[in-house]
Amino acid sequence: MESLTSPTVTQRDQLLVEQQVFSLFKTFYNMPPSSQSFMLELQRENHVEYLTNGLKQLGPSFCVLDANRPWICYWILHSIALMDEFVDPELEDNTIDFLSRCEDPNGGYGGGPGQMPHLATTYAAVNSLVTLGGDKALSSVNREKLYSFMQQMKDASGGFRMHDGGEIDVRACYTAISVASLLNILDDKLVQNVGNYILSCQTYEGGISGEPGSEAHGGYTFCGLATMILINEVDRLDLSSLIDWVVFRQGVEGGFQGRTNKLVDGCYSFWQGGIFALIKRLNSTKGERSIPLGDGEDSDPESPRTTASSDATEEGLNKDLSQDDSHSQKDHHDTSSRVNVADIGHNSSKGHAKVNPLFNSLALQQYILLCSQDLNGGLRDKPGKSRDHYHTCYCLSGLSVCQRSWLEDEDAPPLPHAVLGPYSNLLEPIHPLYNVVLDRYQEAHEFYTSS
Repeated sequence: MESLTSPTVTQRDQLLVEQQVFSLFKTFYNMPPSSQSFMLELQRENHVEYLTNGLKQLGPSFCVLDANRPWICYWILHSIALMDEFVDPELEDNTIDFLSRCEDPNGGYGGGPGQMPHLATTYAAVNSLVTLGGDKALSSVNREKLYSFMQQMKDASGGFRMHDGGEIDVRACYTAISVASLLNILDDKLVQNVGNYILSCQTYEGGISGEPGSEAHGGYTFCGLATMILINEVDRLDLSSLIDWVVFRQGVEGGFQGRTNKLVDGCYSFWQGGIFALIKRLNSTKGERSIPLGDGEDSDPESPRTTASSDATEEGLNKDLSQDDSHSQKDHHDTSSRVNVADIGHNSSKGHAKVNPLFNSLALQQYILLCSQDLNGGLRDKPGKSRDHYHTCYCLSGLSVCQRSWLEDEDAPPLPHAVLGPYSNLLEPIHPLYNVVLDRYQEAHEFYTSS
């Protein structure tokens, strides 16, 4: 009988995390106001220093990430861009040159110079170059050979392989479709049956798994939803059950877990939080309450279960990727399946009733700033963990999403009450489908649709 009442390993781990988090919260709320203000401040200078040093040189312990070097570039560059900062010209040129050496002669990018091309590192490299911006970075991508590489990765199931002989999963579908969309080379051949594959991965819980028969996961749910939007097949998903699943992934700590009965992790501030940004825009374009959002709506911004705001999106999302076929591949690629990004754009939101955020954005901001932020620079998974570039990237991306979750006027900046801590915490807006800073996306969109 005693064994029946003993906590499981999962329960013990959860209780330990809650104790660590609530101890931090208790300490914070017992501080004088001046100390509280400091704790809630995003330590921009320290974060930029930590990130810039990482882009210049990493220690020998990072040798385990040798096949992920374009990812390290992306995590660092995107984090710096979110804070509206830039790397110096020499470091920018060195990064472009390095990524060019990662490009395979037959298309796609490997994890380092001489490594086999891989869809994940291709996504990271392209997003890095888009984030750097400018003709040198954007023109360095060989789009024709990259398109051929993607065709080679296409599987008969409709999905994509991560690399030659590699696994087929939702992550591969997203990285392929996202890159093709950004580079303006997405066509019917690449899109064919992708929707069928994604649909086969939506689970009984409502979330999306990495492959058919696996468990719903926050990262794969974001990837699957974003892919279905990009290929104009999002209506095939059971969006109501997907929303139900992701809403209940926000825990008592304020942050998100990646799967049912797993621990909170700062990176899901974006992988789960970004889903709400996409759902908000879908509601905006489909009209008032087109997606069932459930009962118990609450307009209180501090309520843990509020409903999704539909009448605001970041400026510039009305760029239409499907109306300009003047790219260099136009003679080879049928672009009829390319998404109209205006379908989730800011102009389409006008005239619809306000719907409030589905998640507690202030609680998530509190978790990011108090539990994930290392005051010496960088962000982390949870208290007790070490900072790293990956969590810095996705915690900051999630923070940007949070700050704009209450927007009602797409042309206005967020109101101060929507930004936890000083207003100087406000980050740059992202394009939620690609997770690149919005103005960098706009530059790349203009470049690739006119070249």
